[in-house]
Amino acid sequence: MMRGKVTQLLEAALEENESLFLIDLSISESNKITVILDGDSGVKVEDCIAISRAIENNLDREEEDFSLEVMSSGISEGLKIPRQYKKNLGRSLKVKTLEGRTIEGELTHVTDTEVTLTWKAREPKPVGKGKVTVQKEAVLPYKEIVEAKVMVKFN
Repeated sequence: MMRGKVTQLLEAALEENESLFLIDLSISESNKITVILDGDSGVKVEDCIAISRAIENNLDREEEDFSLEVMSSGISEGLKIPRQYKKNLGRSLKVKTLEGRTIEGELTHVTDTEVTLTWKAREPKPVGKGKVTVQKEAVLPYKEIVEAKVMVKFN
């Protein structure tokens, strides 16, 4: 019953700010409610406060005791839903696949079903000695991605 009420309140609060979206909602047996958000332009502290108030002010502590934590998805969390990939178009990702491959490349294309990564690699020349730089590309359906993280680079 608690999950249904919280989900309803959360959906209503997210409708107020359409740039925010839900990454995860969990409710423990001891009624610890954890909401993880992301946003098309990031998540501000004020956004977390607004979502927290929208939930907390509409739940009755007399009915059920609970704790509530609303936070933004951190850079170390990894990407979980297509909207996060779209937000990170043009950035470098490190992706682990179901096959056990790890691919690092630039996120160059995103659809509702798959992503495209491109990168440069050094390979032996087809003829003669030495190596040549070639452009590589991988099209990965979301269902084949085990983990995807944004690679933070400092210049």
